[in-house]
Amino acid sequence: MHRLYQFATSPFCAKVRKILDYKGLDYEIIEVDYLERKELIAASGQLMVPALTMPSGVTLVDSDVIAIALEDQSPEPTVFPAGWRGVHLALARYFDTELEDALFRAAIPFEIRHFARQGRDREAFYRLLRDRKYGVGFCEQMVLDHSENRERAFQLLAPLDDSFAERAFLLGRIGYADFALYGQLTLLSLTEDFTLPEKYEGLRAFYDRMDCISSKIDPNL
Repeated sequence: MHRLYQFATSPFCAKVRKILDYKGLDYEIIEVDYLERKELIAASGQLMVPALTMPSGVTLVDSDVIAIALEDQSPEPTVFPAGWRGVHLALARYFDTELEDALFRAAIPFEIRHFARQGRDREAFYRLLRDRKYGVGFCEQMVLDHSENRERAFQLLAPLDDSFAERAFLLGRIGYADFALYGQLTLLSLTEDFTLPEKYEGLRAFYDRMDCISSKIDPNL
């Protein structure tokens, strides 16, 4: 069995979970305590998630690395349709950088709320790590700038909505870019206060379609 070390709010962990589901692979979720990461460090030698321990005992980190390893291990159903591997990787990297940055900033008030429910020490540690990376006062500024950040995120998503007017998935047949986009969209499920506008009917349908995917989905879609 695979063992996935994750944070529940991580879009990269959501991407890996959905790929595991799609491929029908058994896995155990290890929810990493935001403060106490001893088990994660012992397994992977570092502090970041996702980390996936393979049945061989080898632990991989980084969602791209994990996805490629899972594809090599279990090539069917594929997340890299023939002839489209490079395009899927390129699109996924855009979603995991440019789009992720916009959604991450807009979601910070709700991430703070999530960790606050786990205890003031975890909320404080979350704020400390973000402020250390982006500058003192970053979290508070993101709270103040939420409306602007939300608008920027939705502007980036708007062109994608058109992609699903006539297609179930980004490039017609399901592939890696769809899993990457789904992962990022999970940031919009952290709270009822931050969801896709109803006018984005295509994206909302796409998210629901991806959310219920299992290994039983027709890989020829």
